[in-house]
Amino acid sequence: MKKYKVALSIAGSDPSGGAGLQADLKTFSACGCYGATAVVAVVDENTAGVTGVFPIPVDFVAGQIRSVLDDLGADAVKIGMLHSAELIIAVKDTLSGYDIRNIVLDPVMVATSGDPLLQADAVDTLKSVLVPYARVITPNIPEAEILLGEKISFQSELPECARRLSQNGNVSVLLKAGHLSDEELTDVFYNAETGTLAELKSRRVNTQNTHGTGCTLSSAVASFLARDFSLDNAVRNAKEYIAGAIEAGADYRIGHGHGPVHHFYKFWK
Repeated sequence: MKKYKVALSIAGSDPSGGAGLQADLKTFSACGCYGATAVVAVVDENTAGVTGVFPIPVDFVAGQIRSVLDDLGADAVKIGMLHSAELIIAVKDTLSGYDIRNIVLDPVMVATSGDPLLQADAVDTLKSVLVPYARVITPNIPEAEILLGEKISFQSELPECARRLSQNGNVSVLLKAGHLSDEELTDVFYNAETGTLAELKSRRVNTQNTHGTGCTLSSAVASFLARDFSLDNAVRNAKEYIAGAIEAGADYRIGHGHGPVHHFYKFWK
């Protein structure tokens, strides 16, 4: 019998469909994987902003993870918004009971709209418990600033910041440059497993449809890792996918704020 490559997303929901679990499932599907989810929070949000977050009980989140992994298994796991220290520890402890190497952590702290999504006291727990456990982390500039405790202002700083975020070579880092103002968008990928650094360039697109870009990129990385791509190739293919999704979605109008990317641009004609 044929088998799907399975990717599990552990994240919050977005009822407007552009970010969170909904974006992850779309990305898994577009990038060739069967998607499963564990819901950590129901988020009241749309393209304009976040109104509220309703946390799922921690034990119930752990139960969802076990239910998926005991039955379907997973070739990769993407971890998104984890709002509390207790939840971060529970997710790590639950995953530790399974042999899964491909863990991609998107250290979500702030929504595209600027609304906070992570409790302040959970930042240290994220840094000490979950970041070292992941194979790859995918911070943007504001998230990297929080993790490092310092301001990042220039493209030239990104390589050294990526190396430092790797925690002495423990985790690979895809540091996203979207919040900088350079005309060309150059993300930096530090592969901690080979000690190499790559610059991933793309054209900056003038659009406000950037809702869920971080969720989408990290899920694409997880998808390609699930499909047995090498770490470098998984990141390069994910970068190519998100660049295409942003460009294809730039001219659409949905909602009144930051619209989504076009997850299925390769299939919709």
